[in-house]
Amino acid sequence: MKTRFLLLSALVLFFLSSNAQSYNNLGGQNSGESVITTAVPFLMIGPDGRAGGMGDGGVATSPDANSMHWNSAKYAFIKDQNGFSISYTPWLRNLVNDINLAYVSFYHRLDDKQTVAASLRYFSLGEIQFTDNQGYPLGTYKPNEFAISGSYARKLSDYLALSVDGRFIYSNLTAGIATGGVESTAGTSVAVDIGLYWQKDVNWLRNNNAQFAWGVFISNIGSKISYSKSNIQKDFIPTNLRFGSRLTVEMDRYNKISFDIDINKLLVPTPPIYARDSLGNPVLNPDGTYKIFKGMNPNVGVVKGMVQSWYDAPGGFKEELDEFNFSIGAEYWYNNLLAIRAGYFYENKNKGDRQYVTLGVGLRYNVFGLDFSYLIPTVSQQNPLEKTLRFSLLFNFGNNKYGRR
Repeated sequence: MKTRFLLLSALVLFFLSSNAQSYNNLGGQNSGESVITTAVPFLMIGPDGRAGGMGDGGVATSPDANSMHWNSAKYAFIKDQNGFSISYTPWLRNLVNDINLAYVSFYHRLDDKQTVAASLRYFSLGEIQFTDNQGYPLGTYKPNEFAISGSYARKLSDYLALSVDGRFIYSNLTAGIATGGVESTAGTSVAVDIGLYWQKDVNWLRNNNAQFAWGVFISNIGSKISYSKSNIQKDFIPTNLRFGSRLTVEMDRYNKISFDIDINKLLVPTPPIYARDSLGNPVLNPDGTYKIFKGMNPNVGVVKGMVQSWYDAPGGFKEELDEFNFSIGAEYWYNNLLAIRAGYFYENKNKGDRQYVTLGVGLRYNVFGLDFSYLIPTVSQQNPLEKTLRFSLLFNFGNNKYGRR
């Protein structure tokens, strides 16, 4: 049943994550790579139809109302004075039919150099039927998570902008149900993002007008989150580094095309491999914790975890490289009215194995915009991401007060 699947996933991930992770990585001489897990992974889901059609990349794409998720520094170069977007994503439709992500964003240009923005992200996990150990029903619950964000972006020069975001995160997955004698509670956290974005018009082949851009965005730098009142076990939120570039070429008055690439890395510790004795039992330290065979202790602070994430993989430098994932995308516009998009997302098979092609279309008319994307997995016909759709409605106001789009 879908409800039991979701309940089991929530309990294992957020209450027993430390023990489950330890046993999964108890390997002795085994040096297999480990998938990095965090709490509140909904923060990493690309919410909008435009980026969803370009391989889930957007750190250096041209600015729009949904820039906060990808790189809020882009807001400093947005042309319209005001705008907002409403996005909706039915999620994991191959598994269940009632999980979805809703996203609302808004921006306002204060002047030619400064822009403020805000967003609300709401993730619903559908309806869960709680049961006891004998399978008797304990009631139903609709777990949910949300994040409220605010952003300030400012141009530092004609070509470079900086942004700072603040975020409140709320995650309520178990309605206070007790597990293993430990009473659960909703998890909360606060986080910040820091972004840089640079863009400049350049000359291209045959003197076509072109624009080159690059961006760097570190998101969700924030406190660990706990789902029990004891606060003994706290989990990292998905602090992420995203960087990349874009080239846009205007082929003529009516046609232009853009190519972009994003590179991502989670800035949280990699799970180590724990030691076993000759009988296959875990080896304990004097303090009762598991002895590490390869890798480093993941139970560190947020800042140390960000630094440690660059060199703590049990498999060494090769495994560190495997922790990067890549998005490439292309976007063609006709007369700034119709867009056709395509992209590809790659994640190493040992680090999650998300690999998929994306397709998308976009329409713009006056102040109104519509984006739609479709995801096609390339690694398995049973991939839970298969047939993922994303929709976005955009509205821009201000008559391009700050320049031509």
